Amino acid sequence: MKHSLSRRQFVKNSALAGGALGLLEFGLPPVSAADAKLESNHVRFDPSLEPLVRLLEDTPRGRVIEEFASRVKAGLSYREVVAALLLAGVRNIQPRPVGFKFHAVLVVNSAHQASLASSPNDRWLPIFWALDQFKSSQARDAQEGDWTMAAVDEKSVPPSHQARAAFVAAMDNWDEAKTDAATAGLARSAGAHELFELFCRYGARDFRDIGHKAIYVANSWRALQCIGWQHSEPVLRSLAYALLQHEGSNPARRDAEADKPWKRNLELAKKIRKEWTGGKTDSGATAAFLSTVRSGSSEDAGDQVIEMLNRGVAAVSIWDGIFDAAGELVMRKPGIPSIHAITTANALHYAFQTSGNDETRRMLLLQAAAFTPLFRGRAGGVKDQPIDKLETEKTQSPGDEAVEEIFANVSRSRLKAARQALGFLKGTDEARAFIAQARRLIFLKGENSHDYKFSSAVLEDYQNISPEWRNRYLAASVFWLRGSGGKDTQLSERIRSAIG
Repeated sequence: MKHSLSRRQFVKNSALAGGALGLLEFGLPPVSAADAKLESNHVRFDPSLEPLVRLLEDTPRGRVIEEFASRVKAGLSYREVVAALLLAGVRNIQPRPVGFKFHAVLVVNSAHQASLASSPNDRWLPIFWALDQFKSSQARDAQEGDWTMAAVDEKSVPPSHQARAAFVAAMDNWDEAKTDAATAGLARSAGAHELFELFCRYGARDFRDIGHKAIYVANSWRALQCIGWQHSEPVLRSLAYALLQHEGSNPARRDAEADKPWKRNLELAKKIRKEWTGGKTDSGATAAFLSTVRSGSSEDAGDQVIEMLNRGVAAVSIWDGIFDAAGELVMRKPGIPSIHAITTANALHYAFQTSGNDETRRMLLLQAAAFTPLFRGRAGGVKDQPIDKLETEKTQSPGDEAVEEIFANVSRSRLKAARQALGFLKGTDEARAFIAQARRLIFLKGENSHDYKFSSAVLEDYQNISPEWRNRYLAASVFWLRGSGGKDTQLSERIRSAIG
């Protein structure tokens, strides 16, 4: 059967023409039932969602906001839109490298978290932004080879009682085909928490893709909590394929730099005292950790974690150091490696909080500590700007006007804005006002996935940091957050018009 337009050409034309393409509205012929069928070797989704996913896949970018807005007004649910976003992404966008165009999938949970924390009037803004982001990535994927997730090889799927062992063996051997089949078997037989325990370890085992593997584990698991675990199989297959991304020959047969922290930490984890979860908070230990990771190595960071835990320092004080070291790196050298220090710490901490396995939690903490100097190395040429030496500065305006002054200065002088933020942030009310304005400015002026990933991580982790350290972390975030200067994006105006 011939199609009037190939799938790749349809996506390409949609991206180029923007709003110039449509369906019947723009003169294209109706799509027959036969034409609407997926190729037999492509993965299919639950029948209740397949038509909505196909709608998202086939609607031109220039019409997708308006199309989904009209359907939401007609009763389409929030959960259905998020599900379509995630599933369309895992079917249409190759998760290698784990980043770049694949951010359309990674950012679904970030948009969802931003939506949950927003006022009712803003709740749809991040989700509709993500719809447009998917269409952009879909077009890029089409240009780069038009990857589509294949159907699972059913004859290779192990029986349920063998699926876990098969998955572990395949992942340990970096075997793509066997991992894919075992993942399908696990998704059909294991519970959500059992799956998370497995995947969060493999997401943290190497430093390839600057933390995106750990980010994908946390974000996909959290997104599945929203859309339902009945949709987990294709998501987990995409995730497993992403986690096996590597350079060169099989990592199981060599000693690659990206794998060294994990291998070393497997031995270090055995040295931690049994009562390590019962320590006491220690701000001095946090400051000492910050001092170490400013110039020290991954090995230095790991050794210090062992020393602190074994002398009774609480894990939260180490996490305070990891978070604030990431915030400091954003101050010292704003850029892609620095913001991924933030988002990776967020993902690893989420896994640490969620896991129920003692050894896994030790490894997640050690890996987060070891990754911190690696991000510093990736950033390169960082300034000497310690977060614990950041000075405070008063705003000239009171109350809500002070927040407006801070974000106006974000567009003029980020250092001044950071100092003013630190002077302003005193308690819950001030933090709430600051966070609400930061989030809304992302909705109105954010232009890429990093804006959403970074802001969702920072604004969430503020609550996970000890009071003595959290305000400095939040103040440092203005080095990447959006300021109030400049016009709102055309996309944000288009979304507000469509859903208004």
